[in-house]
Amino acid sequence: MDVPASAAWRHVDARVGFEVVFLHREPDGYRVEGHSTAVEDGVAWGIRYAITVDPSWRTHTAHVVSLSELGTLEVRLEAEENGGWRVDGSPAPHLRGCPDVDLEASAFTNAFPVHRLGLDVGQRADAPAAYVRAPSLEVERLEQSYARLPDEGRRARYDYASPSFDYRAELVYDEFGLVVEYPGIAVRVA
Repeated sequence: MDVPASAAWRHVDARVGFEVVFLHREPDGYRVEGHSTAVEDGVAWGIRYAITVDPSWRTHTAHVVSLSELGTLEVRLEAEENGGWRVDGSPAPHLRGCPDVDLEASAFTNAFPVHRLGLDVGQRADAPAAYVRAPSLEVERLEQSYARLPDEGRRARYDYASPSFDYRAELVYDEFGLVVEYPGIAVRVA
């Protein structure tokens, strides 16, 4: 099933803000362009991103620009054929084995591992990601896992865990594999 041309989320609890994303089907996968703006702990910031994924939803490139009181920052991530990453052209050995990019500013990027893994009900998988912080654009490794729970109607449910943030929640996805309910983080509005 293909994905919609656009989607949007309202940030909840952790920050006040909004994210909008536009998806472009390309012969070799998807190009995703998005914007996320928020106020978090009294600090306003905006993030613009462009991410390319292959047909299996494995991330190839990510270009992220941040605007905040820190100024305008920019980072580029490029996946290597051997499972490694380059961040702004330099090798990033701490990201080896991370098939996805996950943006702290984005609910959308949680679609990458769900599509890529294609888990059946009852299956669990680790999904380490190259995690880009907002608004600093620091890049770190994020250990996380997804376990497919029984669907509720046309909604897929996953037990999501991110031990480094001591966060565990049930994420709900629509029939397109886009997160609809991300407790404490975001809800899909379009």
